[in-house]
Amino acid sequence: MIHLDSLYKTFTLGDETITAVNNANLYIKSGDMMAIIGPSGSGKSTLMNIIGLLDRADEGVYTFDGMDVTMLSDDEQAVIRNQKIGFVFQSFYLLQKLTALENVMVPLLYRNIGEKEAKRRALDMLERLKLGERIDHLPKQLSGGQQQRVAIARALVGEPELILADEPTGALDQTTGREIMALLKELNENGQTIVIITHDAHVAEQAERVVRIEDGVLKEEGQS
Repeated sequence: MIHLDSLYKTFTLGDETITAVNNANLYIKSGDMMAIIGPSGSGKSTLMNIIGLLDRADEGVYTFDGMDVTMLSDDEQAVIRNQKIGFVFQSFYLLQKLTALENVMVPLLYRNIGEKEAKRRALDMLERLKLGERIDHLPKQLSGGQQQRVAIARALVGEPELILADEPTGALDQTTGREIMALLKELNENGQTIVIITHDAHVAEQAERVVRIEDGVLKEEGQS
């Protein structure tokens, strides 16, 4: 599904040049559950933004579904991002004035899917994630775990090929965090490709593949 070939990304801070991604090479196969783990400042968020087509590498080739996306325009990348990638964030980023159902409908409406069909798909996804009794609740009326489930439903409703989860348990207590990880593992067992960005070793060890990043350098566990 994804191949990163010799990617570099640098930033300039004052007189200093920081290499956030340093000669990154990585394959992500369809159906993988991978964790990318590293401390703050290691480059993992920059790498996630590149994989998610929210940022571009300075050098190297990024192939998604056999297409070199580094050669595409911003608008062309946006189409792929909106159709093939779902995002789950630590802070949920739910729209506070919308209900759970309306939050999940939003990405479908942006695709110009009719309101009736968007509602049907959103209801189905919320039911799958055991939130059928919470569809009319605002985010502030939901627990942290319920909000994260709504965020996951929103990410899944467009049937993306890839889910990028950035510290998906970071804002949750341990029990709720375990429930969310169990959900992500269940989704993966049903064929969903999931990449988790984390600093937490307990989260990372639940993935099938673990890639460590430090000073922008990637190394997959179990490989020399």
